[in-house]
Amino acid sequence: MSTKPSYLNFNKVAYAWLPDVDYRLHPEQYRVGKGEQGVLICEPYKSEIGQFWRFKTPEIAAESSTKIYALFLDYLQKEEFAGADMARKYLQMGFTRARRYANYKGGKKYDPQQDYQQLERGTGDPEKARAAAIFYEKWQQAENLLLYKTQKINWKKAKG
Repeated sequence: MSTKPSYLNFNKVAYAWLPDVDYRLHPEQYRVGKGEQGVLICEPYKSEIGQFWRFKTPEIAAESSTKIYALFLDYLQKEEFAGADMARKYLQMGFTRARRYANYKGGKKYDPQQDYQQLERGTGDPEKARAAAIFYEKWQQAENLLLYKTQKINWKKAKG
C-alpha cells in the first residue's frame, strides 16, 4: 500500500490549537476537534497530563490510565472542560499508540526510505495489545460518562 501518512500534508497555519495559548486562562479558544487533535499542544494540560502518559507494559498502562482518568474526573468536577477533554484525548491516544506498537514493530507504520510505503502489519509487540485494551476501557469510561457528555454538548454549542 502506498498511501502516505496525513501528517506529511499538515497545515500548521490552519490548525485550531496554538502552542502559545494558555488554555486554562483562555478556555474560550479551546476547540473539541476530532479524536486526539491538539493533545500535544494545549498547555497547561499537555504538561499536567502528559507526564503520566505511559504504555510500555500492561501494568504501567493500568497505572497511567488510572491517573489520567482521575485527572479527567477532577477537571470535570471543576467544570474545566478543556482539561477534561484533553485527559480524554490522552486516554484515547494511549489506546491508539499502544495499538500502533502492537501492530507494527517499533510502532513504525511507514518507511520514509521507501516513499512512505506502509510496513508489514502484525510484526509488533503483543504486550502492547494488552496495554491498549486497558487504555481503551478507560477511554470508553470517560466518553460515556454523562457529566462529560453534557459538558461536551454544552461546550460545542457555546464555543465549538
